[in-house]
Amino acid sequence: MRIVSGTHRGRTIVPPRNLKARPTTDFAKENLFNVLGNLVDFESCDVLDLFSGTGSISYEFASRGARSVTSVEINPVHYNFIRQTAQHLGFEHFYAVKANVFLYLKSCTKQFDIIFSDAPYDLEGSEEVIRLVLERDLLRPEGLLIFEHSKKMDFSSYPDFWQQRSYGSVQFSFFKKS
Repeated sequence: MRIVSGTHRGRTIVPPRNLKARPTTDFAKENLFNVLGNLVDFESCDVLDLFSGTGSISYEFASRGARSVTSVEINPVHYNFIRQTAQHLGFEHFYAVKANVFLYLKSCTKQFDIIFSDAPYDLEGSEEVIRLVLERDLLRPEGLLIFEHSKKMDFSSYPDFWQQRSYGSVQFSFFKKS
């Protein structure tokens, strides 16, 4: 796993073997950030990364100079890895949070410019994230929710659905606050 661009471009991150995450592929990540680079100014974005796993997406936003990155992960081994890696890389305004994503969203009072969710593909009810983010008004005006999922899922009929991008087996559904 590597950081694709920004101040830490090319840095390889080697998670310990006991991490059981499925990080977003470098191919999908690179394409996602190419799309985002044309849509947002990273330096003016507050980002929320849900189901952070290895922290790969969080590091990518931090490397591109996001104003703040909040990385939410419930697994203590993953959380510690994310926290320690962000510290090692010297990322400022990087906040690792050890929490259940659904409970976090229900109690969160902050708004974000970008919310990224990469729940395990087999997690039943993972699409609840979409409802919680939109109903709890967690996106700023023109904010984006990016929901990573398998090809089996289709969210085109959901409120505020904007577009879907496909990169191999990885699908990103974008929701834009109207």
